[in-house]
Amino acid sequence: MPRLDPFFRRRPILTAAVVSALSLLLVQCDQNTVEPVEAVPTEAPEPALTPTAPLTPRPETALSRGELVNAAGQAASTYARGQTPTTTDPLVGRSFAVRMPFGCGGPSTAVDGAASNGLARWTWGPDRKTIQISMTPGDWTASALTVPVGSEPVWEAVDGFWIPRPWLAAEACPQVPGDPLQTAGASASPQTVGIAAVFEAGSSRIGRRSGRAYAFTVRAQGDEPVLAPDGGYRLLLEGRVVGFPGGRAIRCLAPGPDQRPVCVAAVQLDKVAFEDAAGATLSEWRPG
Repeated sequence: MPRLDPFFRRRPILTAAVVSALSLLLVQCDQNTVEPVEAVPTEAPEPALTPTAPLTPRPETALSRGELVNAAGQAASTYARGQTPTTTDPLVGRSFAVRMPFGCGGPSTAVDGAASNGLARWTWGPDRKTIQISMTPGDWTASALTVPVGSEPVWEAVDGFWIPRPWLAAEACPQVPGDPLQTAGASASPQTVGIAAVFEAGSSRIGRRSGRAYAFTVRAQGDEPVLAPDGGYRLLLEGRVVGFPGGRAIRCLAPGPDQRPVCVAAVQLDKVAFEDAAGATLSEWRPG
């Protein structure tokens, strides 16, 4: 039998050793393999809640002259169309502060009486050493403006105040120059917008004028003479809109379709004052 070379005799043993080493290496690789871990998305943290202050109703500002005049114009249009509103009037319960310039062209030449009631005016005192300011409310207790025809008076007393120049929303004197060739001797337009200060039966009589005027005297300061006001004076009315029976703040009336309706607002007065053109208070009354 031929003799085998030693190399060939050791070959099976070497092959087995190699296979064994490779198997051990593969097992170690399997043990060291790390399974991939799927990333779990994290939710963003919720923002911290900031406590908020409770909502409070925004206080309404007092009605100005311009707003009241605009409301009267709308009421006049509604009246002229023959319509009767059935919705709640938002003006009822609102406060107001209305300034009415007067004496813009100089002292009044009208005599005291019913014709000037409801309008503020100023005149020179004796020897032009003082200025007399006055305002006598009109007696509108039984007027058709506040009492419908065929009805009984609703209030025990009603003091009337006109708002001159209702086409002017500003609280200062008009600045339109007059043409002496066209307007000399021209009379003022009829009054069409007013404020009715109402007093219920049994209410306090402190604020009722009963025909008495609000009056104030402007006197000289030291040796300085009294000068005519530059820009006139202003009458200030403050209070609250109470409205008429039926819930409307303003009532209008006209003698016919071709006449501008006269409209008045029913109010409760809290303050009456005279001011100069700059807004400084000269004198005031608080009827309440």
